[in-house]
Amino acid sequence: MVTGVGSGTPGAGTVEVAIPKLRAGSYFPDWLLERRRRAERALTTVVATCYLLGVSTRRMEKLVETLGITRLSKSQVSVMAKELDEQVESFRTRPLDAGPYTFVAADALTMKVREGGRVVNVHALVATGVNVDGHREILGLDVTSAEDGAGWLAFFRGLTHRGLSGVALVTADAHSGLVGAIGATLPGASWQRCRTHYAANLMAVTPKSSWGWVKAMLHSIYDQPDAAAVHAQFDRVVDGLTAKLPAVAEHLEQARTDILAFTAFPKELWRQIWSNNPAERLNREIRRRTDVVGIFPDRTALVRLVGAVLAEQHDEWIEGRRYLSLDVLARSRMTLLDATTTDHETEAMTPPALTA
Repeated sequence: MVTGVGSGTPGAGTVEVAIPKLRAGSYFPDWLLERRRRAERALTTVVATCYLLGVSTRRMEKLVETLGITRLSKSQVSVMAKELDEQVESFRTRPLDAGPYTFVAADALTMKVREGGRVVNVHALVATGVNVDGHREILGLDVTSAEDGAGWLAFFRGLTHRGLSGVALVTADAHSGLVGAIGATLPGASWQRCRTHYAANLMAVTPKSSWGWVKAMLHSIYDQPDAAAVHAQFDRVVDGLTAKLPAVAEHLEQARTDILAFTAFPKELWRQIWSNNPAERLNREIRRRTDVVGIFPDRTALVRLVGAVLAEQHDEWIEGRRYLSLDVLARSRMTLLDATTTDHETEAMTPPALTA
C-alpha cells in the first residue's frame, strides 16, 4: 500500500493528512464514486433492480453494460435506492410554504408497472405551480391505479394538507374527475381547459375535410388583443359553425367557460396559462428516462425515478429566472380579489326568496 500526503488549511492552521491508497482499485465501490445526478442515479437503481430480478427488457441491455450494472451487487443497489427514496420522499412531502400559488398546472402520465405477476397501467399525477416570488415549483407527485375522481381528489387533498393555497386557476386537460376534485379542495379556483388538448377533442367531432378551416377559426379566438375581443370572436366563430357544422358549434359552445377562463387574467401571461404546453418539456424529460425502463419492477421504483427527475427540475426552476414577474402576479391576484368582491356584493343585493 502507498500512502500519499495532502494538506488543508482549516481555521486552526495547516494540517497534513495521510491518504491511504491502493495500487489497484479503491476502498470504495466505483458506483459510489461516480458523479451521478439524482435522476441518473435513480435510473441506474431502477435498471439494476430489473436486471437483478431478471426482468430487464431489450431496450435496457445496452444501458446495463454502459452503466456498469453487471458489477453491482444487490446490497450496493439497495444502499443507493434507500438513499434516493429518502430524498424523493422528503421532496414529495415538503411543506408548500411559498404561496400563494396563484397558478397551478396538473397532468397525468400513463406508465407500466409489474404487479401481482402481471403488467398493469398506472398513472403518475404531477402538479406544478407558480409561487409568490414568480418561480415555478414542482408541487407534487402521486401514483394511482386509475385516473379517476378518487385519485385526483386524494392528490389535491394531499397538496392542500401540505399548504397549497391561494390558487386562482388550474390548467389541465379534461381528466376524469379532475374538475370535481378542484372544486372540492380549492374553493374559488377556476379550471382552464388546455387549449391544445381541446383542439384535438374538437377535431374528433369535426369531419376530416373541415379540419383546416375549423382549426383556423378556433385559433382566431386566441389571437385577439383583449378579453372582450376574445369573447366577441368566440361568438362569431360559434355563429359561423352553427349553419355548416352544428355538432361542432355545440361542442365549442359547451366548452366556452372552460377554454376561456384565461381571459380573467392579464394578457401578458395568457400564453403561460391557457395550455399545458409549458409542461411539455418537463414531460419529455420524464419520458426520456422512463422510456428506457419501459416496465417498472414496482411503484416504488417508478416514484424514485420520476421523483428524482422532478426534484432536479424543481431546483433548476428555483435557481433560475422568474417564470412570471411580480407585477403581473400582483395584478392577477388583484383581478381575482375584484371578481370575488363583485360576487359578494351581488349576493348581498339579491333579495331573499319569499316563502309561504
